Amino acid sequence: MGKIHLTMRTKNIIMNILGLLIAGVFLFPLYWIVINSFKLDGEIFSRTPTLWPRQFTLKAYIEQLNNLLGPLRNSIIISAGSCILSLCLAIPAGYGLARFKIKGMKFFILVFLVTQMLPASLVLTPLFLIFSKAKLLNSYLAPILSTATISIPFIILLLRPNFLNMPKELEDSARIDGCNLFTAFIRIAVPISKPAVITAACFGFVMSWNDLAYSMTFNTKAVMRPMTAAIYQFMNQYGTKWNSIMAYGVLLILPTCLIFVTMQKHIVSGLVSGSVKG
Repeated sequence: MGKIHLTMRTKNIIMNILGLLIAGVFLFPLYWIVINSFKLDGEIFSRTPTLWPRQFTLKAYIEQLNNLLGPLRNSIIISAGSCILSLCLAIPAGYGLARFKIKGMKFFILVFLVTQMLPASLVLTPLFLIFSKAKLLNSYLAPILSTATISIPFIILLLRPNFLNMPKELEDSARIDGCNLFTAFIRIAVPISKPAVITAACFGFVMSWNDLAYSMTFNTKAVMRPMTAAIYQFMNQYGTKWNSIMAYGVLLILPTCLIFVTMQKHIVSGLVSGSVKG
């Protein structure tokens, strides 16, 4: 027993060390971005790379204060709008696909899966022509609608297994107590599915927050572009301000990190809630 216990302990130590090494490899680029944001450009391009700034400076971050508010406002409006639109459409759709027998349901689910594989560049031209005819170019509505087309199928596929696993007896009891189909959905199904809905909201927000192709294509005016597109302002004919790009990159990924850190409990619960039955 002693040898078996020692072997298991040694195996756990080796697996922990291996896990730390793998995590270090994947997290090192993020560390490198953060560290370089506190360096001067001269140190970034020095022959001997430094793992810690010789001269710690916040100059790159201070320079962002004057230029950050506009792109940040645009990113929040586009991401929040796309997230709300996606949830309003995807939650009822996921519930309907889970609760009702619909002819051709497997085909619909297959279509949703296929849409996740299509590159954004494939639909840029059709969407551009549609938005141009509808006079939606250079507005918040164009990137909101286009990013929602990406997140809606994903959210439906995420929520459907959760609704499948939810006991139907709860809704039947609500119907007996006087609720109709809609009120039972609002008062019973959605609150019970809160972790999955929060997970869907986080992923929907992050998908639109990270969008670049749609925002660059449908908004030709610089004042309408979000943070992902505004990063190009540090590249001009005089060179590239790498420390400013690194600082801007840190500020760009900071909201995403905060969302997943603060909502980690709900996200994990939401992801595993539909893992029993699909």
